[in-house]
Amino acid sequence: MKNNSIRIAIVGVGNCASSLLQGIEFYKHKGLKNPKVEAMGLMHLDIGGYKPWDIEVGAAFDIDRRKVGRPLKEAVFAKPNCTKVLFPNFNDSAVTVSMGEVLDGVSEHMKEYPEDRTFLVADEKPCHVEKVLKESGVEILLNYLPVGSDQATEFYAKVCLSTGVSLINCMPSFIVSERPWAKRFEEKGIPIVGDDVKSQLGATIIHRVLAKLFEDRGVRLDRTYQINTGGNTDFLNMLNRNRLKNKRISKTEAIQSQLGIPLEPENIHIGPSDYVPWQNDNKVCFLRMEGRGFGEVPLNLELRLSVEDSPNSGGMTVDAIRCCKIARDRGIAGPLYSISACAMKHPPIQYPDDVARAMLEEFIEGKRKR
Repeated sequence: MKNNSIRIAIVGVGNCASSLLQGIEFYKHKGLKNPKVEAMGLMHLDIGGYKPWDIEVGAAFDIDRRKVGRPLKEAVFAKPNCTKVLFPNFNDSAVTVSMGEVLDGVSEHMKEYPEDRTFLVADEKPCHVEKVLKESGVEILLNYLPVGSDQATEFYAKVCLSTGVSLINCMPSFIVSERPWAKRFEEKGIPIVGDDVKSQLGATIIHRVLAKLFEDRGVRLDRTYQINTGGNTDFLNMLNRNRLKNKRISKTEAIQSQLGIPLEPENIHIGPSDYVPWQNDNKVCFLRMEGRGFGEVPLNLELRLSVEDSPNSGGMTVDAIRCCKIARDRGIAGPLYSISACAMKHPPIQYPDDVARAMLEEFIEGKRKR
């Protein structure tokens, strides 16, 4: 008989983790009160027999002194987290946040900002991450580290390899989409998902769909930009442009992959623009696309999108977790191409979004291996 519990570990108890865990409690509350609950805000209520509330946290890692050593149900609301509260009353989870490895997880420039807005590194020795994962019995590790944490991401990827734990890489340090790393997980028999989570309805998915629409309708896209602002720690961290190389690659390739003829680098600009503290977890995207239609007559499109950033990613991660779990149930190893293409900006293989969604449905039904 299948065990319906999915035990996960989380690296980085920031806004994304907070929104995901609050969302799980939100749907659990609705589901237990009403067995016929509608899947409002979800792509899938049920994936392979697993509901969102079947996900439980067995371990959590952070480096901030306001979170390390505290119960997870309190740490998700601790500063500098600033996302909207979806569900304030957590269950009686006994999980305490462990001290993780800092490595390159904290940018030096963040010391120049108010404490409520930045990371405060705990004066504690890092825990033995591998031991914690083994003792907690988790199957999947979510990587929510800050953009630019390449060394730290590789550290946790190696721990996953040594413990048999699956990795869902939600940030743009390339693991799942890098063949040498992917091969190591495949050889170990471990399914993985990544890299760099898309929002449920965010700047990247909208930009991709519009780029594909231009292509499908015979409109030549000449140039485009996507500029984003926000006030959470993600945007503060990204003020250090040296940490943005992979982020720009991830977001730019996500759009270029939808075009028959990719744009020249000078004609496409995609990435974070600035940090606006009072926006908190609200992200505002300014998008412009210039092209030529019938008779090469010019046209242009401008769009402004405003979203709460972290819950937007939770809508995809909750599916990625359950897809990873059924892959483990089925004995599948290596990158999961369907959910990665659907839920991630920089998957191993890029597909148009309608194709990726169809592939995902086939995977869930067991008609596609991965």
